[in-house]
Amino acid sequence: MTATLDRPSGSGETPEAKGPKPVISGKRGFPLQLSVYFGVIAPLVALLVAVPFAWGWGLSWVDVGLFVVFYGISGLGITVSYHRYFTHGSFKAKRWLRIALAIAGSLAVQGPVIVWVADHRRHHAFSDRDGDPHSPWAFGTTPFAVARGFWHAHMGWLFERDRTNAERFAPDLLKDADIVRVNKLFWLWTLLSIVVPGILGGLITWSLWGGVTALFWAGLVRICVLHHVTWSVNSICHMIGERPFQARDKSANFWPLAIFSFGESWHNLHHADPTSARHGVQRGQIDLSARTIWIFEKFGWAYSVRWPTPQRLARLATESK
Repeated sequence: MTATLDRPSGSGETPEAKGPKPVISGKRGFPLQLSVYFGVIAPLVALLVAVPFAWGWGLSWVDVGLFVVFYGISGLGITVSYHRYFTHGSFKAKRWLRIALAIAGSLAVQGPVIVWVADHRRHHAFSDRDGDPHSPWAFGTTPFAVARGFWHAHMGWLFERDRTNAERFAPDLLKDADIVRVNKLFWLWTLLSIVVPGILGGLITWSLWGGVTALFWAGLVRICVLHHVTWSVNSICHMIGERPFQARDKSANFWPLAIFSFGESWHNLHHADPTSARHGVQRGQIDLSARTIWIFEKFGWAYSVRWPTPQRLARLATESK
């Protein structure tokens, strides 16, 4: 027996009819769709090539160091910036930090900030129901349907041409001139994310080969690894794991991803309390994104941070039982 996604409750209207604007604003054009394929497949090919490439040569401590630095900047750019700040408003930031966060998120090469935010707000509006762009439960619960759903949630949805309507899901960002400018320059941030590690590698080692290996490891391979960590939150963290808090979907905590995802894999609390600046709220739950926001707050760069309160956590935990 298979289960399909429930439609939003109400009078039976479609999401398009219920919302002030349509959920989908049209189809991606061919050039844009081609860039999506390239952005997803090229780093993946680089990762596959990495195994024989690294077998005894082609990887240095400079490459490892640059990988870690750029993984941290771009990874926190997704979790702290794109996700907790721009999508959910978990804190407020000074203008210079706001712009820096938008650029840092762009370096992850997961799409322009406004596109990413619109998709993710749509995900929360219809989480694990019709309208969710990447639910793993879209096709049912048979073994084949679950396998198909995992692929769809992990990366298959990226190849669909439907565009989430930013006017409906991200009107605040469309009105922000700074963010619109950063959004339009996504091609530049993508180029810099790949090329700058190579330039630094070449300068540090003072060799062309050092630049090539740094571009490969800290550029392409780093982007691919971060892609799959982020996508795993969409797929794995909606399929398996613990659910200590009440959420209206199948979001779950998956501890093996906690460090690599900077705390995003404590996904159950996030869906139970989306605006919370901290996702890892229980003992031993490492949340490097929350610690970064805490540092921003201590320096006065971030303010009005939405930290979870013991009372709210207790209520959410009680409701889940």
